[in-house]
Amino acid sequence: MPPLDDLDISILRMLQQDAKIGIKNIAEQLNLSKTPIYERIKRLEKEGVIDRYVALINTQQVGESITVFCSVSLEGQKLSDIESFKASIYELEEVMECYLMGGSNDFLLKVMVEDLNAYHHFSSGKLAALENISQIKSTFVLDEVKKSTVIPTL
Repeated sequence: MPPLDDLDISILRMLQQDAKIGIKNIAEQLNLSKTPIYERIKRLEKEGVIDRYVALINTQQVGESITVFCSVSLEGQKLSDIESFKASIYELEEVMECYLMGGSNDFLLKVMVEDLNAYHHFSSGKLAALENISQIKSTFVLDEVKKSTVIPTL
């Protein structure tokens, strides 16, 4: 894949702010015609730079929920243990994000559930039931101060 140029970066910045922005609007802001903008976006999609388009939902508008960050340690550290855990996480719809970490814990999970009872069911009934789990430490979000999906280095 060729490196991103200034035009690619400008397009990506605009799409990160509003994925529904029209090609015409992007072209006007960049003083170009629609065709090169369309072709750039299609190339960025084909090359996997643009992974997908999503709607970001305001969780406070759709019902009660709590967010929990879980630090998970595994009993075994073999590659097969790590890969098995990673595969299992895809089956847990409550897990919004999962990161393999360096340091004292192996994984950091962002979990969203309806309430504390639902989290108890998730953590003890689903997460702790996975093979190779050594320890789960939970931290509960009290207030979401900042949330962004914009990559700051673009």
